[in-house]
Amino acid sequence: MLSNLTNPFCIVAVERARVAAKALHLDLEVVEAAEERGLDNAFVKLSRQRPDAVLTVADPFLTSQRTRIATFMIENRLPSMYTYREDVLAGGLISYATNYYDIFRRAAILTDKVLKGAKPADLPIQQPIKFELIINLKTAKALRLEIPPMLLARADEVLE
Repeated sequence: MLSNLTNPFCIVAVERARVAAKALHLDLEVVEAAEERGLDNAFVKLSRQRPDAVLTVADPFLTSQRTRIATFMIENRLPSMYTYREDVLAGGLISYATNYYDIFRRAAILTDKVLKGAKPADLPIQQPIKFELIINLKTAKALRLEIPPMLLARADEVLE
């Protein structure tokens, strides 16, 4: 995992990933990057460790470096997974995550209800319900990976 452990969200994400990795009998190594020098060091560590794949945790700093991260992953033939569709557009391999536009749309609907007099405490708690799988075939080709047809069939969007 590539994560920014100065971000409380990333700490939680890493903890949850450790639980999942243990259940799946996978080894999980966390490589930290909170600023540009840290990202340079993370790249050196990833180059040495040669993991089977890298999950980049959602974080403002890491998101600001999405193109640089995707380029590194391609150059080093490291399959990578991300949180945002935009990371895949920047060259990342795969993202599977909440459709944030759907969340924003639903937030606007709730805001409209509050502005029309509804009490926030009376409104239902909502969980994300729409998730998207996005695959970048150009990146897969650069990594010399063949994406299984079943996975491609399940993808919400395939970039070619």
